[in-house]
Amino acid sequence: MQFLGEYSCKIDAKGRFRLPAALLAQYPAAAVEGFVLNRGFESCLTLYPQAAWQSITEEMQQLNLYQRQNRQFVRYFFRGATPLQLDKQQRLLLPKNLLDYAQIAKELVLFAYFNRIEIWAKSIYDNLLEEEPGDFADLAESVMGKIEQNSDV
Repeated sequence: MQFLGEYSCKIDAKGRFRLPAALLAQYPAAAVEGFVLNRGFESCLTLYPQAAWQSITEEMQQLNLYQRQNRQFVRYFFRGATPLQLDKQQRLLLPKNLLDYAQIAKELVLFAYFNRIEIWAKSIYDNLLEEEPGDFADLAESVMGKIEQNSDV
């Protein structure tokens, strides 16, 4: 599964937003299987289709829980994890504690990539992008230069 795109949404007074049809069309099975919402990095929320969440949890089950650092990571990672289902209007209800964590009030941005959708407060997302690295080429070289390139590219 591969998600792609950036979508602006409004959240209603109950904490619901409509998942854009263009995003849902990228992985229609998610409408049936459901999602798991979790705390993300840098004050966003991360929405995983159930299949992606299952894969992540299987990977995490390989951690040695006798190591304190691993236990701490698992506890923090799973903190707030909540299963979600789309309602008949293709809306998701975000729990208040996670809305508070991500400082989401009225407007949010969905940033979809790989097997996840980050959910950001619009103001925080806009500020994050304003802090674009001075030289994106240097960042790209630092990050992507470590990946062995396929000769077919």
